[in-house]
Amino acid sequence: MAKTITQEFTKGLWAEIPPFRLVLGLCPILAVTKTVENGIGMGIAVTFVLLCSNVLVSALRKIIPSKVRIACFIIVIATFVTVVELMMQAYTYPLFLKLGIFIPLIVVNCIPLGRAEAFAYKNGMMASAADGLGLGIGYGLSLTALASLREVLGSGTFLGKAVFGDSFMPFTFMVEAPGAFVCLGLMLCVMNVLGKK
Repeated sequence: MAKTITQEFTKGLWAEIPPFRLVLGLCPILAVTKTVENGIGMGIAVTFVLLCSNVLVSALRKIIPSKVRIACFIIVIATFVTVVELMMQAYTYPLFLKLGIFIPLIVVNCIPLGRAEAFAYKNGMMASAADGLGLGIGYGLSLTALASLREVLGSGTFLGKAVFGDSFMPFTFMVEAPGAFVCLGLMLCVMNVLGKK
């Protein structure tokens, strides 16, 4: 039992890391990763939604009729997204403004809905919690890694603090939309090379 829960947790950290292995959740990963702060904030929000929705879907799996399960999953996910949105408005309002529409769009993000359908609806609460937490942390790490690369090269800062001297000329392409695609492509390449080893 403990081995299974550990496996469910760790698979989201490497074997099934959402943007690099499952290639899911790319819209927010490309849009919000201009700064590390945004990446960390979005990662925490998605982790909370994944964990809570997986646990609740798993707890209600015997009650939810199979014909309306997708609608029920969306309602559960939307509930936790609303909680995240209200908490961010109350406690981290500047970050909430930076993330903008991408917080409410977690409702239709493939990751929470896919995990509810593929895993939580078929497994117990502990395994579902481990799955949601592992995938959420893996997604947050992915966002943070991509945001770090883009912020350091594109702005010359890390978490808003200057990394290089005054003579550094930022590669501003990296904080633009095409730079996000280039960075994601390079990181996918690195993940595929490391995965083969």
